[in-house]
Amino acid sequence: MRILSFIVLLMLLILSDRQPGSPHGPDFKISCSACHSPEGWQFNRAASTFDHNTTRMPLSGQHTEINCRQCHTTLVFSETKSECNACHNDVHQATVGQECSRCHTPSSWLVSNVNDIHRMGRFPLLGAHQTADCNQCHQSESLVRFDVLGVECIDCHRENYMATTNPNHVEAGFSEDCAYCHPVNAFQWEGAGFNHNFFPLVQGHATPLCADCHTTGNYTDASQECYSCHQSDYAATTNPDHAASDFPTTCEDCHTLNPGWKPASFDHSSFPLTLGHAGPACIDCHTDGNYSSTPTDCYACHQPDYNQTTNPNHQSIGFSTNCTECHTTNPDWKPASYRQHDSQFFPIYSGSHNGEWNTCADCHTDPSNYAQFSCITCHEHNKTDMDDEHGEVSGYSYNSTECLRCHPSGSGD
Repeated sequence: MRILSFIVLLMLLILSDRQPGSPHGPDFKISCSACHSPEGWQFNRAASTFDHNTTRMPLSGQHTEINCRQCHTTLVFSETKSECNACHNDVHQATVGQECSRCHTPSSWLVSNVNDIHRMGRFPLLGAHQTADCNQCHQSESLVRFDVLGVECIDCHRENYMATTNPNHVEAGFSEDCAYCHPVNAFQWEGAGFNHNFFPLVQGHATPLCADCHTTGNYTDASQECYSCHQSDYAATTNPDHAASDFPTTCEDCHTLNPGWKPASFDHSSFPLTLGHAGPACIDCHTDGNYSSTPTDCYACHQPDYNQTTNPNHQSIGFSTNCTECHTTNPDWKPASYRQHDSQFFPIYSGSHNGEWNTCADCHTDPSNYAQFSCITCHEHNKTDMDDEHGEVSGYSYNSTECLRCHPSGSGD
């Protein structure tokens, strides 16, 4: 009997589905048994075989726990919308659009991806903006309105701009583009948070206060020329005296940004400072303090060396004052190489005498007079042999002057 009653009830349900008066609407196709049982019409979630994931609104998170009638306010399920705002009031008052899933999930209303949300928008959160409270920028009575804001720094920081006195941004005419000096990825306005790349503050420029260079209070008219700030340093320098020596005012010609201006590096290519010239202080050569009139010929500086030299005695012999004829810039003038000896006097760097002597004194036996020379103190120039060899030579005499007269090239012919 109970089986018959169930069959009759089931048939009635099937027939009722096809009736225009069905509480679920005329187009409802789901079998009644998916939600109802012979024990009654009451919906039993545990016994139901209906899978909500087959619909346009799969259930997840908080939606799996709520009562069906909270969303399905009528029994006509096709009338229920799947948009969030169909069930949930827009507390943001249409300031962030209708797509709640951009910020929220079915699990919670809490927003955990604010940075990601901003990264997809017009204003990625960098630096101090990452840790700021949302309502510091998005100010409203409800604190949940997120009206579209300007993305320029000054839109939020005009009060900071107006209130800053060191330096006074308004009086100095600073740009309202804060990012020109303050990087958006910084966490502070000063120190590492200030961008002075248009004039790098490094080495000697790393420590001054702004007012040390910006003396007028107008931060837009400061010159980047060294001399504009360092004129007093230029004028006060005495070693060497820059003003008296008429040094150029382009400080970077000699100096870097090293503190104390040292070391200085002057381009001395017009007179290379090599070997013996590499060590002296500037004042050793620029004795009169005028660095633009110092002569470049050796004798101008080394006249005392020329006069005091006795081996050989340059003055008595009448050596040229063009020191470069014999000397290089080697310290102590050595080794000296008198290459003009071959063309002007006697070949000692060529011919048969090349390599046959060690020092000038081998031939110039009187170091006080290099005009005198000796041929008969070396080789096998003994008088007996020379007399025998030159017995038939008219005018022969055993002395060095006669040797040179007959043998001007040093050969035996």
